[in-house]
Amino acid sequence: MPRANRHYVPGYIWHITHRCHKKEFLLKFAHDRNRFVFWLGEARKRYRLQILNYVVTSNHVHLLVRDQGATNCIPSAMQLLAGRTGQEYNQRKERKGAFWEDRYHATAIESGEHLLRCLVYIDLNMVRAGAVSHPEEWRHGGYLEIQGQRRRNRLLDLDALASSAGIGSLPALVDIHNEWVQEALRTNDLGRNEAWSKSLAVGSESFVLGTQDLLGAGGKSRNIVGQGDLFVLCEPEESYGADFSLKN
Repeated sequence: MPRANRHYVPGYIWHITHRCHKKEFLLKFAHDRNRFVFWLGEARKRYRLQILNYVVTSNHVHLLVRDQGATNCIPSAMQLLAGRTGQEYNQRKERKGAFWEDRYHATAIESGEHLLRCLVYIDLNMVRAGAVSHPEEWRHGGYLEIQGQRRRNRLLDLDALASSAGIGSLPALVDIHNEWVQEALRTNDLGRNEAWSKSLAVGSESFVLGTQDLLGAGGKSRNIVGQGDLFVLCEPEESYGADFSLKN
């Protein structure tokens, strides 16, 4: 299996995915998902990690984050998250061996509408998996916090999320976010889209071209695939098919 990419451009928004070793359901118990969320909060405090959304599933996690320009912020945060979650699980279960797959994957996401698309895609993860019928039913994620239904243990930087999405206020963010989620549920627009989790960058053509240039040699060898207003900087082994767009 190829090692997942860890290319970074400081100040960018990143959609990070990380799977449990051999896709095992090592996060199937709420206790272990709670511990991951705890360490996510610690990473936010220790490394000034801006968290825009997240979901912890039974065998993998999604994080939507920004590093605020600090080069080592995301690697340090992910080292803390992966290390402490895995150590605690192995100690509790008297288990040895890897908890996570080799590496996490980071995809650069353009701000504005593309950020909103990725935001909703993350929210709908457990609906796609058939575990719940609505994201509000899965408490190990950012949906409830965005919708103002979580008063304790807040993790998200909602002001940064609204600003990055091009939305002027938090009430407007709540309304637009809810509208997009409800529309996806109504139209059953729940298909898995690997462009959000297996590419190097997703956004407009100018954003993807700019990201390709900033990544240097790591980006020049990658192909750009586009359809409509959505463009993807692909990993070499991915084609993404003819239709990878998430409709609104």
